[in-house]
Amino acid sequence: MTTHRFIPTQWHNVLGTMPPALTIESGDTVVTETIDANGWDKSDAKVASSPNPMNGPIAINGAQPGDTLKVEILAMTPNRATGWTRASLAELVVEPSFVPNLPPRERATWRIDRNAQTVTLGGVGPLGDLTMPLAPMIGCFGVAPAGGQAISTTTSAEHGGNMDYRRFGPGSTVWFPIAVPGALFFLGDCHAIQGDGEIVGTGVETSYEVTVRLSIDKGPIVWPRGENERDIFTIGNARPLDQALQHATTEMVRWLGEYGLDVTAASNLLGQAVRYDIGNVYDPAFTVACRLSKQWLPK
Repeated sequence: MTTHRFIPTQWHNVLGTMPPALTIESGDTVVTETIDANGWDKSDAKVASSPNPMNGPIAINGAQPGDTLKVEILAMTPNRATGWTRASLAELVVEPSFVPNLPPRERATWRIDRNAQTVTLGGVGPLGDLTMPLAPMIGCFGVAPAGGQAISTTTSAEHGGNMDYRRFGPGSTVWFPIAVPGALFFLGDCHAIQGDGEIVGTGVETSYEVTVRLSIDKGPIVWPRGENERDIFTIGNARPLDQALQHATTEMVRWLGEYGLDVTAASNLLGQAVRYDIGNVYDPAFTVACRLSKQWLPK
């Protein structure tokens, strides 16, 4: 198995079927760079247009529709010393009558300290210097969708896309349903930290060096799945929010079937042990994660 150093030379604002920028074998590792959601790179140069420019696509030899792409997020390192957010809550997340009270959606700059593993926003009123732990995550990634579609990086669907789920970070593994030959994997929009929901419309947007291992798994899935050391989780992307929850829950029931649980057993387990996380409530499609601790899985 080979490790590839992939330096992107072009960026994409859609996930779709297009010529691959790199072709690898299943199980290979890729070390690559991303730029921020507005197209600024590690040198603070604007090299692409928004929204959420993706690198890739990366093709995996032998990947076919009906297979699953396994993405292991091995490492994420911010490669510049600043990131940015918006300075106001999004209008979608407050009562309509409260919208006139929101401040302007100006940009706030955060300092990133890779040695201390922190992010800091200075001079936040009574909060003073707001310092938080660095918590790397991938905001937008996935594979080419079916039917020759080219889907904007502002949104998400079965193929992945702009999900902004904060558990998509180092140590996590994510699976995507493959819809086209080669899978065609796209990656970008990494955050230094982000709360649930991306409720200001951004995380701390910055550029990253990212290391992933890409492998083909046989057997179909419908919606993205993931796991980390403690949990398994399934992702639903849709609007309204209840439809995203329905997709995520249904995919979890399908997954538990692979553990030998019928719908009755899965219902009893999820009814008392499930946790729901909100990935994104800012974009055209909302994201809900249905999460289950591994301690409840059959041995």
